[in-house]
Amino acid sequence: MEREKIKEYLDVLACPECKGDLEYREKEGELPEGFYCPKCKLLYPIIEDIPIMLPEEAISLREK
Repeated sequence: MEREKIKEYLDVLACPECKGDLEYREKEGELPEGFYCPKCKLLYPIIEDIPIMLPEEAISLREK
């Protein structure tokens, strides 16, 4: 995803769970690129340049 588009999304999006700020994370290993909430430890994936901001679609990055 283009850096300008990422910045635009970060300016308007918030975590659907806690309403906190998000961080952009690039693709890492098997994890897709997406917007990450450090408080909830959830990664909201970006699929075909569309952020999927549904909690049930988020990837938990909590250590198990």
